[in-house]
Amino acid sequence: MSDRALAVVRAGALTTVQDRGRPGHAHLGVPRSGALDAPAAALANRLVGNPAGAAVLETTLDGCALRPRSVVVAAVTGAPCPVRVDGRPVAWGAPVRVPAGALLDVGSARAGLRSYVAVSGGVAVEPVLGSRSTDLLSGLGPPPLTDGTILPLGDPGTLHARVDVAAHRAPPAELVLRVVLGPRDGWFTGAALRTFTTRAYRVASASNRIGLRMEGPSLERAVSGELPSEGLVLGAVQVPPDGRPVVFLADHPTTGGYPVIAVVRPADLAAAAQAVPGTPVRFLAVRRR
Repeated sequence: MSDRALAVVRAGALTTVQDRGRPGHAHLGVPRSGALDAPAAALANRLVGNPAGAAVLETTLDGCALRPRSVVVAAVTGAPCPVRVDGRPVAWGAPVRVPAGALLDVGSARAGLRSYVAVSGGVAVEPVLGSRSTDLLSGLGPPPLTDGTILPLGDPGTLHARVDVAAHRAPPAELVLRVVLGPRDGWFTGAALRTFTTRAYRVASASNRIGLRMEGPSLERAVSGELPSEGLVLGAVQVPPDGRPVVFLADHPTTGGYPVIAVVRPADLAAAAQAVPGTPVRFLAVRRR
């Protein structure tokens, strides 16, 4: 077996392989998937000299521990967390040399929810429909990591110039999501639309890679009927029968029958990936651009 590989010593609560996802297959019922915090994943790759679309590991809350079979350069971005090599603290948000057989331990997030671990050469699992991403809804791609998993690595590229500080966005204390109303905002009362765009919500603990669920005021319907299933896009804000919005993230279903009151601007979705349960959320209506 090649020495260009990583052994998973501690998989953590939920660690998956992610890249830029597999857009363009919604007509087949295949979600986009991909890293929820795409800028953080791209930064991690840049720090170790990988192309921006190379596959990385996305951890959830409590990190993971990895043992490379050969010397690698690694970088951890996204949610700030302690990083250690064989028990020795090393830099977060910077390229770090990890000797063959050493233990790279990515600790629990100090703020935010998801950290990204890039390794020189990228995770080289077999792609499915052009992507190496794990899709929790459809089951495509590699399964979530378990202890003992061996991950093949690609050939390393040229390491970029070393940086003193890597720019990154802090996890949100309050999540402000700019939305374009529609296409089914007419299915809700005027009072519901005012509630949606003026009242505060909080991120519910049932949130996951499929959707960010909300706790807060319910939205009253003006139309009591049901829609036939129609297409759903990344960032769609669907309102199920309990009246509380759900913001669809990367592993969202491609169709659905509950009305979509609005769609979140793509630039705001990376912050949504780092919103822990209980984070205050406000929806801000903006004009289509």
